[in-house]
Amino acid sequence: ARMKEREQLKTKRAYEIDADEKRVASFVHSFPFEATKGQKTAIGSILADFLEPYPMARLLEGDVGSGKTAIAAATAYAVATSTPIGKNGSKQNFGNLQVAYMCPTEILAKQHFATFTAFFKDHTIQIGLITSSGCFKFPSKVDKTKATPIARSQFLKWVQNGEIPIVIGTHALIQKTVQFKHLAYVIVDEQHRFGTAQRYALARGKIKTEGGTKIKNDLSAPSLRISASNPHLLSMTATPIPRTLALTLYGDLDLTVLEEMPKGRKAIETEIVSLSGRKKTYEKIRTLLKEGRQAYVICPRIDEPDPTKALALQARSVAEEAKKLTYSIFPEYKVEKLHSKMTPKEKEEVMDRFEKGITHILVATSVVEVGVNVPNATAIMIEGADRFGLAQLHQLRGRVMRSTHQPYCFLMVEKASGTENARLKAILSAKNGFELAEKDLEIRGAGELYGRKQWGISDVGMDALKNLKLVEAARSEAQKLVEKDPTLKEHQFLSECASKKAGSLHFE
Repeated sequence: ARMKEREQLKTKRAYEIDADEKRVASFVHSFPFEATKGQKTAIGSILADFLEPYPMARLLEGDVGSGKTAIAAATAYAVATSTPIGKNGSKQNFGNLQVAYMCPTEILAKQHFATFTAFFKDHTIQIGLITSSGCFKFPSKVDKTKATPIARSQFLKWVQNGEIPIVIGTHALIQKTVQFKHLAYVIVDEQHRFGTAQRYALARGKIKTEGGTKIKNDLSAPSLRISASNPHLLSMTATPIPRTLALTLYGDLDLTVLEEMPKGRKAIETEIVSLSGRKKTYEKIRTLLKEGRQAYVICPRIDEPDPTKALALQARSVAEEAKKLTYSIFPEYKVEKLHSKMTPKEKEEVMDRFEKGITHILVATSVVEVGVNVPNATAIMIEGADRFGLAQLHQLRGRVMRSTHQPYCFLMVEKASGTENARLKAILSAKNGFELAEKDLEIRGAGELYGRKQWGISDVGMDALKNLKLVEAARSEAQKLVEKDPTLKEHQFLSECASKKAGSLHFE
């Protein structure tokens, strides 16, 4: 079923983008760090995909802090500074090609906007940000080093006219009011956090053409390559997925894995802490704060549980921990809260103070799990660690792996069972997120991890997902079958099975 979808994609048409590799290499060289071999390879693969007449569909899987945003910036630059190839092979000049970068949260969208403005500070390329709370454009006409707020109506007009080639945003990007002139490239960050309909709403490519009419995906259209309606798609995730599952679930996507970290990053020191070790942990954090570093404290709840509700989650809350840390543990340091019940403006103000170092300790829920980037924060204390999944703990731990300073992670447990302790110990031994995902699959079992009853896959089938060579062989065989017999006309039984599974399984 995945391979059939993959072949069907080749019947669609997208912009053929001939990027200037030397210019892109020069842009990458301007980064404030040396790009890793993996980053350069990933950028090369994406630029090669841009030359194909059909849309790219690639999944970029990289550990927390492995540099996925830099790859997104380099490839966005390639699109924004290129023109598409016409029917006769000549380049067509009809305005900027556009890039849409969709993020799951406003905090992450603003973080990426700030990162992009830093990468593009020496270039004249316009970059826009659209969220539910406002629109911004970089660079400002008044100050070329800053972004400026823009009225939503004006911002939408500029996007529709193609004057802003790179647009970063949240779900706001898929509103009907947001129309692109030449949307050639879509980047979806933490793709599993969006529903299929949300991703496809953007990936279909909402395009305004001359005269206001939309171009149909007609393979016989003479000017098809310069009026394509299927943008190239790059999905990115830092959520560790076992390679066997990635090859199976995302078989319709080309898979690129970043396995190395930028130079200078130190391995994180992770420790499981019981009640008896809490005081000692506070002192370790105090030492780091004295050295000028900052810290996160993560809690499973926002407020204290209702004592009248027997089934309420009995776990530490942001409200109570922030109060305790402020008055009893760290009275000499500034402590602030961050959680999902706060308004976007309140969240932004809190994060701004933390980024500037005004706040020393940030007490938060898992709202900081994705995208928060404060290099000076080098310690994270996760309360009720046994209540979080391994992938989520790995993401949270990644918040303090953003600099060359030694990072620390303290997994706080109170009454963890033997099974939970074994699961948490996997974090101590795993070298990276992918190895951790494999261990999670091994410890919890594929059936338990993904729900056999919901998937309708047998024990034998789920067990096979642990066998990488078997999965790769099956994928290769499926690819050969579909290439020889795209409709599976000669393989009727397989065709029926594939159709049935495609309708019953959710590959999210």
